[in-house]
Amino acid sequence: MGDEPVDSRDGVLAGSSRTARAARALRRGIAPWVAGRAEHGFGFDRRWLTAWFALFAVYAAAMTVFGIGGEDGVWGIWATGGYALAAILAARSRGFAVPLLAAFGLAIVAPMIWLAVRDPATADVIVVSRSAVLLLHHGSPYLPAARLATWTSYNPYLPAMAVFGLPSAAGLPGLLGDPRPWLAAATLLLAALAFWIAAPHRALGCRACRAGAWWLAVFAVASPLLALPLSVGITDPPVTALTCLALACVARSRRMPVAAGLSIGVACAMKATAWPALAVIAALLAARDGPRTAARFAAAAVATTVALVAATAPALLTRPGALLQNTVLFPLGLARHKTPAASPLPGHVLASFGHAGHLAAVGLLAAAGLAVAVSLVVRPPADVPAAARRLAAGLALLFALAPAARFGYFAYPLALLAWSAMTRDDPPQDGWPGSGDVLAGARGVA
Repeated sequence: MGDEPVDSRDGVLAGSSRTARAARALRRGIAPWVAGRAEHGFGFDRRWLTAWFALFAVYAAAMTVFGIGGEDGVWGIWATGGYALAAILAARSRGFAVPLLAAFGLAIVAPMIWLAVRDPATADVIVVSRSAVLLLHHGSPYLPAARLATWTSYNPYLPAMAVFGLPSAAGLPGLLGDPRPWLAAATLLLAALAFWIAAPHRALGCRACRAGAWWLAVFAVASPLLALPLSVGITDPPVTALTCLALACVARSRRMPVAAGLSIGVACAMKATAWPALAVIAALLAARDGPRTAARFAAAAVATTVALVAATAPALLTRPGALLQNTVLFPLGLARHKTPAASPLPGHVLASFGHAGHLAAVGLLAAAGLAVAVSLVVRPPADVPAAARRLAAGLALLFALAPAARFGYFAYPLALLAWSAMTRDDPPQDGWPGSGDVLAGARGVA
């Protein structure tokens, strides 16, 4: 079967009616479990999917049993049942659509609706919604320094994040006005686009690759790395998805530096946690494709960031101090009110030793950032997997040394590593993401 030609019009193997039927089944998610061909890079194996959902169920149960409580605990209750059901369905179902949709529905959709309807809005939801109202009325998503009365008055996000609060500011009621469904929808669409661009046969219009990209996006968004933060309104998932999209653009074509720059530029206009990705990808492009390509990428990223910040916060042109107070001083713990992010990480522990300890933690964080920058010059990443690993390591180091951080921030590096593993060019026959043939035509798919 490996010698059969590829039809450039639809990307499926042309020569077997069973293969064509398998392609249609794959798109519907009802293909048998032997549904992964190495050159397509996608597929799901029964044992693999069962094991992952069982592991997710254990994680969600641990969050509930060990008393984390609050919104995380509510998510844990829903997700434990959802992942356990998905594991059972994966072990018993004919195809992968049912367990994937069960996990998606019970680990993200159901807890999101429950929390939005029954619980008070989370701090993240309040900040995003308020920032959109401020933007519409005052041209800036930030309160002036005189009105920063408590830590909840601060907005640590960059101006473009206010876009997710515009439905609420426009008066949409209930769940439609809540930022969470819009954050989840954007993350799912961006993740699917990233997987599609990373697909081996994208240029051939391969329908199997396109279907696989959507199913992989569903799996990724339903995983705890994205489902938990999206359910409680944390704003990191779309930034992570934009970063993966930029890496996909760089991986699959040397003619897409501007597209990668646009993706990173949008992310950089939303959260400062995307800024290291700009430096890592620029270093990769300079080493692999030359300084010109890196300059085109960087120019596109910077121009996009500046344009979006200007569009979503025009008042900052006359009052830039609000941006400094909210997005720099507050996250670093240097503002009048302290951020509640206080997981016992090394930077926070050091900052707890008074003013001198706090300054030492900030200095150590700056030194770590400088060390990462120097490593990009001395030994730039040679390819996209190396860039993903370097970015993941750099972010993990910065989060560990930040004066105020949460364990949840480590979802960024974990998601980057997971994306890199899920999109590698040469998946082994017995490893991720499945085994056997993608379309399984020659193996008797009925």
